Amino acid sequence: MLDFSGHIISKLPNAGTSIFAVMSKLAAEHGAINLSQGFPDFPISPKLIARVNHYMKKGFNQYAPMPGVKPLREAIAAKARQTYGVSYDVDSEITVTAGATQAIYTAISAFVKDGDEVIIFEPAYDSYAPAVKVNGGTVKYVELKAPLFKINWDEVKKMVSSNTRMIIINSPHNPSGSLLETNDLNSLDALTRNTDIIVLSDEVYEHMVYDGKTHHSVCAWPELVKRSLVIGSFGKTFHATGWKTGFVLAPERLTVEFRKLHQFTVFASNTPIQYAIADFLGDEANYLGISDFYQAKRDFFDEKIKASRFEVLPSYGTYFQLLSYKNISKETELDFAKKLVSEHGIALIPVSPFYSKQTNQQLLRVCFAKQEETLTKAAEVLCRI
Repeated sequence: MLDFSGHIISKLPNAGTSIFAVMSKLAAEHGAINLSQGFPDFPISPKLIARVNHYMKKGFNQYAPMPGVKPLREAIAAKARQTYGVSYDVDSEITVTAGATQAIYTAISAFVKDGDEVIIFEPAYDSYAPAVKVNGGTVKYVELKAPLFKINWDEVKKMVSSNTRMIIINSPHNPSGSLLETNDLNSLDALTRNTDIIVLSDEVYEHMVYDGKTHHSVCAWPELVKRSLVIGSFGKTFHATGWKTGFVLAPERLTVEFRKLHQFTVFASNTPIQYAIADFLGDEANYLGISDFYQAKRDFFDEKIKASRFEVLPSYGTYFQLLSYKNISKETELDFAKKLVSEHGIALIPVSPFYSKQTNQQLLRVCFAKQEETLTKAAEVLCRI
């Protein structure tokens, strides 16, 4: 939008470059080990690649249907039944998206308008708040603190008003690795029952849960599921973040509104990849074994840094681990993270940018979705600090 002088009036005047881009750029400039941005550095399944290649060669290279190809929606429905015991209609309640971030943005755009309030728990993934603001909504933040990052539901209850349109939850939680427990979902259920509040549940790390813990999805709460859009990501589950393929589960009345925006945002996502993932989901081991795979990586890394001065915070899910450097420095998280890159050749993510007030708790986020060789080199660096 332009004012009369020709100057651009920004819809997000305070938005800058994301911390992920900043730290990855610094890592590249200094040739640093990059444990900052959340992507694996190991190959994805050759079987999955072969299925993509198969469908490309068979000519499945044109637009997919707007909701997603039917075999994939059928496979997603089967996965939801197997994992959570819930049934979603293949035609009217499942939509394939161009990644989870697109799904989140579209969901917020479909339901949030001028004057609406959205409750966000922070530290929070950095796409939530901008999507709310650009659609005219107001963000109300609930701040969670280390080391457990537990929600005070009495505080949340006080924040709910007649203007509350949406509550966004994220479990397993990025960046903390914490999980919502049964009592959390019970509280959310009680808080939203008999209201017009919509729940946006970001569950992209649903298959990465450790130490015998359970991922509690809103899908398992009969009343919550009626008001919830559940976001999933095959990019996360199958180590292929660059494929940008996600999905949304939602009751028909919410899906109708979601698709109105979805069709004008991307219309459809990658066709051969959708068919390939549909085949790959046919073997439940391809997603049910992910927790063991990543717990082994987490445990390997944590063991390697035992001799360091960093304190390891609990990580029960995602492929992230928080480290406290309170025994090393009193510098701000951003300053300390930049020093690690320039002086020690390792890139981690400060947690403060995940807070609206840039709250400093002397914490850094590590991505352990890496090869053991990468994790070993990173641990050697951290142990020397």
